[in-house]
Formats: sequence, C-alpha cells, structure tokens
Amino acid sequence: MIGADTRVLVQGITGRTGEFATRYMLEYGTRVVGGVTPGRGGRKVWGVPVFDTVSEAVEKVGPIDASVALVPPSHIKEAVLEAIDSGIKLILVPTERVPLHDAMYFLAYAERKGTRVIGPGSFGIIRPGEAVMGWVGGSLELSREAFRPGIVGVISRSGGQTTTISWALSQAGLGVSLAVHVGSEPLVGTTEYDVLEFMGKDDRTKAVVIFAEIGGVQEEEAAELIKEYEKPVVAYVAGSMLPKGMRFSHASAIVEGDKGSAESKIRAFKESGALVASSPKEIVELVRRSVK
Repeated sequence: MIGADTRVLVQGITGRTGEFATRYMLEYGTRVVGGVTPGRGGRKVWGVPVFDTVSEAVEKVGPIDASVALVPPSHIKEAVLEAIDSGIKLILVPTERVPLHDAMYFLAYAERKGTRVIGPGSFGIIRPGEAVMGWVGGSLELSREAFRPGIVGVISRSGGQTTTISWALSQAGLGVSLAVHVGSEPLVGTTEYDVLEFMGKDDRTKAVVIFAEIGGVQEEEAAELIKEYEKPVVAYVAGSMLPKGMRFSHASAIVEGDKGSAESKIRAFKESGALVASSPKEIVELVRRSVK
C-alpha cells in the first residue's frame, strides 16, 4: 500500500494535527510532497509547500499517490471527494465521528472510482523502515522501536494495539512487514478482509496477525478468506467478557444478536484454520510456532 517511493499529500496541513502528523511522517522518511489548506496557499509547513486545492497541488508537484485527510468531520466528505477527483488512489482518513451518511457517500464514490480509503478513524499505516501515513507509532523514537522491519503483517481495529502488537513481534525478532489500523468508525472503507487479501500477495509478509474486537462482521468475513489462505494467520478477539448490547472501546464495537460476538468471531477464526490466541501475550508464541 505504501513504500519508500509513495508520494504523499496532507490535506489540512496547516492545522495543529496536520503540522504534527507532517513532521512525524517527514522524520520517518515518508515522501510528503505537498499539503492543502484552502486560503493558505503559498505557505510552507516543515518545508512542505501548501496549496489551496488538491488539483493545484497535483499540477505543481506532479502525480500524488496518497493523501492523509486531516480534516474536521464537517468537511471530510468534501476533502475526500476532492482527492478522489484529482486521481489520488489511496486516502487515509484519521477523522473520527464522521457523519454516517457522509461516510456512506464518499466510500461508495471511492469504490466506483477505484480508490482505496483507509478509515475513517484510522491511526494510519506503516511499512517499517520505509514510510508511514498518519500517526501510528506516535513518535519517531517509538515507531523505530515498535515497528522493526520483518515478516509479520499486522491488521488491527485498535490504533494503540497496532503499536503494542508490533512492538511485541519486533522484540521477539520477528518484525513487521506492514501494519494497518483499519479504523474505529462504524463504517470503514478498507476492511480486515481487504488488508488480508493484500497481505496474501505481499512477498515480505510470511504470516499475519489480526487484532479483532467484538461488533460488526469484519472478522467473520475475513475468516472466509482465511479458509483458502496460504499463509499462517493468528487472531485475537478483544472484548470476550462483555455482555451483549454493551459498547466496547470504539463506536463500531457493539454486539447485536448472534453476529459480532466474541464467540461468533472466535468460532469463525477456528473453523477457518486460523490460530486463535487466548490472550495478547500468546500472539507472539503462536506466530513463532507457525513460521518456524
């Protein structure tokens, strides 16, 4: 999804969050080639030129592969549509509390245009040693410690656990090939199934870890793909002790009926052939055993 050559744009670059994320991505080595804030064109943020529109940025700096849309919920729909119409094929949306109908609209539009949207509510994605989009990892020092280049792909519904699990894999000498926080909103563009499919074709990824949560059906859908997967998959489902109907962690993590419960997800993973960890600390041992 990203690499050392990925040319990245930051929408909302002059805001406090935009400046923070831009500095972090630049320090890590990401090729941030431009930023957009309407009415702020002509400025620079950490040496990155700022433009009034995405189309102007593309015209001035050349082709742009990906965008990080750090825009408030009330304007995120327009920002994503603008990036799609400018030909950008990968858009990360860290914004939380996006109006549901706005998310439905721009995700459907992205699908029609062949654009991959990660989020809303995603901390980001990272290809260790090459590039990061968003602020997964939090700081240069922590990201270098937690995300060491390796062989395990990490897919997570929790931003914090994306870093924690990657750190444990890195400390064990396994390292991480690619880590993706799919997002914490009720509706997201790129699902666990989608990332799992991508990692199945990624030569650097030899095994995959999924940090799952109760609520929604992402895990049940991913389990269908695992049945035919050629790489070992280790899964952990958080929230197994909560009763039905209780919200857990994120807006999307609520169980209704039979689908979305921890029992349903664990059963689906086991039936698919995935190794299911009973606790987070067991994840590393299962991965080590599966790739030995």
